[in-house]
Amino acid sequence: MVMDSSSKNAKRVTITDVARHAGVSTAAVSKVMRNAYGVSPAMQERVRAAMAELGYRPHAAARGMRGRTYTIGVLLDNVRNPFFADILDGVHEQLEDSEYTVLIGAAGFGAGEQARTVRAMVDRQMDGLILIAPGTPRPEVLATAEATPTVVIGHHDISDVHDSVVDADDLGAGLVVDHLVGLGHRDIALVSAAGNKTGRWRRPPEIVLADGYLQAMERHGLADHARVHHAAYSDDGGHAAGLALLSGDDRPTAILTGADIAALGIYRAADDLGLSIPGDVSLVGYNNTAVASLAPVQLTSVDQAGHTMGATAARMLIERVEGRRDRAMRTTMTPRLVVRRSSAAPGVR
Repeated sequence: MVMDSSSKNAKRVTITDVARHAGVSTAAVSKVMRNAYGVSPAMQERVRAAMAELGYRPHAAARGMRGRTYTIGVLLDNVRNPFFADILDGVHEQLEDSEYTVLIGAAGFGAGEQARTVRAMVDRQMDGLILIAPGTPRPEVLATAEATPTVVIGHHDISDVHDSVVDADDLGAGLVVDHLVGLGHRDIALVSAAGNKTGRWRRPPEIVLADGYLQAMERHGLADHARVHHAAYSDDGGHAAGLALLSGDDRPTAILTGADIAALGIYRAADDLGLSIPGDVSLVGYNNTAVASLAPVQLTSVDQAGHTMGATAARMLIERVEGRRDRAMRTTMTPRLVVRRSSAAPGVR
């Protein structure tokens, strides 16, 4: 049988070919591919030039058999929350000069769906996982982290087996209450997700946020005015919460939401009821996503540095993948309040 030239040239380029072409060891090529610490810029350039010239493309299945697939799984509950986009941008920026590929699992809000997605990522031999405020039961996350390097974003529960990146959510809530009280508000409501205590997470971000809100209200002598309305962090969840809070005679003069996307739903509810923001009710979001600064929105919001959270989580995860197993690490972001036009003194149009 005659084999044409294209078939003859179909032999896959290997890491050994790259090392020979660059005049370095296969270990050096491996370090460059892993973006390992201590590789000089000159070595990076030399090896990557050889990879480009030879058309080298790592073979995922083969790497999986050797114990490394250079894939990172990111779990989130939905793709509509703009804060997750900020986190993913940070993850991507941290990993863009490495050989790691990020695969996203949008699993929905259900604990069962999220658990199945995590198992699927593990079954596909991903090198590590970043779980964004997972609804997956904590015992399953801990069991997963024992075998697969894992970083959890959002949950404040301390663990010896996975790393954590959190925001000081209680401080963030306090910043908002202080701001609104300073404007003259007393009847301030919080719209927050319920928190997944049934999954044995004792301190998910929404619980820490609510604790900070209640403590701040008590500090200002407003404990009797405090009320927490539970709703999903989605546009529809915020809309339903807005209708419930703003339809009655005892409507609050200000609302803090645990996510900007829920605040957008409250904007919609206020419009449905013929109310204005901030004339009839002041509104504050959380996350300071790009949509908060849009001219028609101008939402006052707490910035918890989503991009930095994502980049930090990716850096910590790669350290774990590369062999740091002796201790768990935790990084806490310091929130700041960004004031825009959605908050004002009560009754000011």
